[in-house]
Amino acid sequence: MKYVFFDIECACVFKYVAKICAFGYVVTDEDFHVLAREDILMNPKGKFHLTGRKGGDGLVLPYEYEDFKKYPFFPAEHKRIKALLEDPEAIVLGHATLNDVNYLNLETKRYKLPSFRFTFHDTQFLWMNTENDYSRQVGLGAMAEDLGVEFTPHRAVDDAYATMRVCEALCRREGIGVQGLIDRYRIRGGRIEGYRITNCTSPGLKEYFREKEELRVQTAKAHDEFYRYVNKNMHKRKKGGALEGKVFCFSKDVETDVPMSVKLVACIFNSGGRYTSHPGECNVYIARGEGGTRFESALAGGAAYISLDSLKEALDQNRGTPV
Repeated sequence: MKYVFFDIECACVFKYVAKICAFGYVVTDEDFHVLAREDILMNPKGKFHLTGRKGGDGLVLPYEYEDFKKYPFFPAEHKRIKALLEDPEAIVLGHATLNDVNYLNLETKRYKLPSFRFTFHDTQFLWMNTENDYSRQVGLGAMAEDLGVEFTPHRAVDDAYATMRVCEALCRREGIGVQGLIDRYRIRGGRIEGYRITNCTSPGLKEYFREKEELRVQTAKAHDEFYRYVNKNMHKRKKGGALEGKVFCFSKDVETDVPMSVKLVACIFNSGGRYTSHPGECNVYIARGEGGTRFESALAGGAAYISLDSLKEALDQNRGTPV
């Protein structure tokens, strides 16, 4: 058994277009001894249009872009890359591998070439399983830094090599090989076949999604309960109270902390205040802390921010009447 680590760089990536300009790979044995290492450069047959993660210009590949015109188009390298990735004796790995597999799929469609057909694994997903944390996607740079691996980002072969080193360090930390990691966490590799792609999965990921959906349902129920109370009691608020003219809005996590939020809004109604679900329409915004889109919307509309703890303290000191 051997490992094939690969990474891809593109001249441009859009929804249905990914013009590959570099395919970097590293082949190792099961002890991570390098057997082959290469950067396959290709003419992307198009202009370079590179953006950063948030869509802004700024991503720079460590290549001379004019040099790519000297290299063949993707179809000339398709057979060689296909043989490398479809080697039955190899475990294929990348970092955030689904993206690169999709790039390959889009290029084969663009040039009307036969679909790739192989199973792939993802060091990012291996990491998630070992950490039991599926809530965020950890970048190669962050993983490399954590595991003491140095590399030059965005050169395909260097990214592939860094992916290999990260995988090696992860295996050493876990005291087991790649197949051992796959078996330990019962990971099912991703797959491309017939231009169709499925991503990696595991029982840990499924449980994360189950818990996330359960929380979503609970939050939705709490949200509905809070607004049923608001809608039922808003018209019963005390006229001419200390909070007459004040319009309150809570952060979502405060709203859904029932029955606390119901008690708070009851105090507001008893003092003549009103409540809105739109932070941009309030003049008093209540949250556990600063930050977030609702917070920014409220302050942009001229609202005053009061922390939840401060509001509770004011209610206690004034026997239910906020100051």
